[in-house]
Amino acid sequence: MYYQGNYPNNQDGSDLSHTKPLVSPPDRKLIIAVVLLIVLGLMVVFSSSAPKAIAAGVSPLHFVGKQFIFLILGTIGCWFFSKIDCRRLKPLSLYFAWFVFALLVLVEIKGQTVNGAKRWLDLGFIQFQPSEFAKPALVLCFATAFQKDNILFTAKKIPYLLVFAAIMLLVFKQPNLSMFIILGATMAAMFFCSAGYGKQIIALIVASIPTAWLLMHDYQKQRVLTWLDPFRDPQGDGYNIIQSLIAFASGKFFGVGFGNSRQKLSWLPEGHTDFIFAIVAEEFGFLGCIFVIGLFATFVSRGLVISARSDDTFSKLLALGITFSIGFQALVNMGVSSSAIPATGVPLPFISYGGSSLFVTLCMVGVLLNISKRRIERIPSRNLAYERR
Repeated sequence: MYYQGNYPNNQDGSDLSHTKPLVSPPDRKLIIAVVLLIVLGLMVVFSSSAPKAIAAGVSPLHFVGKQFIFLILGTIGCWFFSKIDCRRLKPLSLYFAWFVFALLVLVEIKGQTVNGAKRWLDLGFIQFQPSEFAKPALVLCFATAFQKDNILFTAKKIPYLLVFAAIMLLVFKQPNLSMFIILGATMAAMFFCSAGYGKQIIALIVASIPTAWLLMHDYQKQRVLTWLDPFRDPQGDGYNIIQSLIAFASGKFFGVGFGNSRQKLSWLPEGHTDFIFAIVAEEFGFLGCIFVIGLFATFVSRGLVISARSDDTFSKLLALGITFSIGFQALVNMGVSSSAIPATGVPLPFISYGGSSLFVTLCMVGVLLNISKRRIERIPSRNLAYERR
């Protein structure tokens, strides 16, 4: 048996007290899944956005070129966060969350309204959605708040709960119901997996459904009614869902081929953003859909494995929150495109056109990759006769 204590000196007299631990490479399966999703995303963004770009009088590469720029920025962010020990982010959690809150307040003051929702902030040199940054901010806050215990209301958790409530209120007011649901579900999952009480979560969900219905805008309620029967208004509220279902039906098993989608020409307005999964279904068919679902399933499974293998509660919760947030958002988007759930505007992670979403998601992946690195204490090389007992 080898002695694994701390040795003050090696055989040559060198000090070993500051020997760094061995660090394993990041999770390769996770990297492969993310790379394949991004490559597929660039392909489908180009295919689905080229007709819209041509109709607007710009280059067919206009949208995919902008997406590629944010991909480069997101890759840099992913690399940066993969190199930093995630535990160094704990002291910054509240500051980052309040910074996101300030951005959301700025959106309320001078934000841009698109399709009836004020979500965009235009700073002149860049345009982005601050609500996207709420996902890593709140995940980091909850991982910090519940790393020691699962008691919901304590004096130390009040600042975290206050910033959570403030951000959720502003996101709901934009209105951005889809992001509100994703944030709420992610926080509930993190609380439950920190050994929280399931009865509290169930009671909160049961109470929030009628409350949300009362607070919803008329057009949001109309979306639910349209989802139940989209053909009641085929040229109005049910138009996008019907055209999305036509894309699924047209793709059949093998698809019509890359670039050959007809729905993207003029029938499916949001084919490069919210309904991009329908374009995947039309061009790559059932096999393409299964491939995308399989990649997201791989991402989620590897994220859960990384969370389970983490040595401390903070890393476990952080990995879980990142995995659930991205996986649940993908599930919501694919559910909307296939009319499994009511329509709501949420991009498909890694694939949909949208610089804010891609950049934030890649930064979150960088944190997850850092957590996946297993840190093993280095055992000093010494004389075996001395080490054996």
